[in-house]
Formats: sequence, C-alpha cells, structure tokens
Amino acid sequence: MNDLQHVDTDLLKPIDTNKLFKSLAHPPKILLLYGSVRERSFSRLATEEAARLLEFFGAETRIFNPSGLPLPDDCDASHPKVQELRELASWCEGMVWCSPERHGAMTGIMKAQIDWIPLSIGAVRPTQGKTLAVMQVCGGSQSFNAVNQLRVLGRWMRMVTIPNQSSVAKAWLEFDENDRMKPSSYYDRIVDVMEELVKFTLLTRGSADYFVDRYSERKEDLEAFKKRISQRTETN
Repeated sequence: MNDLQHVDTDLLKPIDTNKLFKSLAHPPKILLLYGSVRERSFSRLATEEAARLLEFFGAETRIFNPSGLPLPDDCDASHPKVQELRELASWCEGMVWCSPERHGAMTGIMKAQIDWIPLSIGAVRPTQGKTLAVMQVCGGSQSFNAVNQLRVLGRWMRMVTIPNQSSVAKAWLEFDENDRMKPSSYYDRIVDVMEELVKFTLLTRGSADYFVDRYSERKEDLEAFKKRISQRTETN
C-alpha cells in the first residue's frame, strides 16, 4: 500500500465478497418500458413477449404504459403518470427498455420516460446499480442505432447494462394476427436477452449499492463532511 501515494488508504477498502453475494427470497422485480403509443405498437408487443419470458424465468414484471405521460418539464413531478413511473423505477431491481427506431434514433416517447426518471430523489438514486436490457424494433432492415443510444442512457443512469441486446428487423412481419411473435432467430434473441437479464439481476440485486460504492465519492463525501465540521467550529 505504500506505493499508492495519491490514494487515501483509509477510504480505499478491500473487496468484501460477503457483500457481493446475497440471496433474496422474493422474485427479481423487472420494469419494462416501451417507446410507442400506437394502437398496434410493435415495441409494446415485443415488450409483452419479453415479460412472458421473464415470468417463465421466475421474475415479477410490470409494464409501464406511456400513454398520457407529459413531456419532461411540461408539468411538475406530481402528475399521476410521472408518479406512477417513478414509483415503478424505485420498485424494480432491473429494467427492459424497448424502443422503435424513428429517424435513426429512439423515439421521443422512449426518451421522455427516461428523462422523467431522475438521477436522484433526495438521497436515493432510483436507477443506480440496477440491471438493464435494451431492445429495439425496426420498420425496415436491422439497425442498432436505438439500442446504442439506450446503452448510453443506461450508463448515464448508472445502470448495469447486460452485454446481450435485441434488434428486430421488419417488425411488422414478425407478429401474427393474435399479436404474438412468430418463431424466428429474432424471437430466440429475445429469449437469450431475458435469460441473461434475470441471471445478472440475481447476481447483483441486494448488492447494487456495494457494486456502485466508489472511492471518489467516498472521498468527496468525507471532504464535504470535514468542511461542514470546520464551518461549525468557526461559527462557534
């Protein structure tokens, strides 16, 4: 430790494996968001298929309907749809984000949902350390623009985004008259993604706060604490 000359060794802690592996009795809690309010929304249909798979793998799922959610900052956070979304974000241990690709990007509806979830609510960060799977549906040939953008947002929201992802090309051909997804390699990929999401969620939940416990933030908190103590001493 003597050669770590720029590190406060009182704040640099050994890895505690007892905090990394915790067994929780309840099923993994997964929130699913989709990015379209069309009557026959293929992002919604893909999300519903994902929810069925998650439930098969033992998860508890909730799907948020974005219809009626106001634009970010167009009202205050007391709006019922905003409150519903934020409560679900706090409830869950992992998320699935599924957006159509529109004009080479995720939809505004998808982005608005993420924008309404703050990085922090008081001292609580509702997304930090939670798992995330990203998916998109395409009207034409397969693309990865939306999932790439969703990954950037997941990182910004301090989420653990799993390696696998799904992009369904020509989504309008992939669902039958009963709005169920047809068997295909696209469907198989969604199976892969949901299986992987549950595994990562089981691995990280209960330990999420420890996974994202950072040296730099411990140092910043200590400095802020010392400053408050110093100010109190000076005023006395």
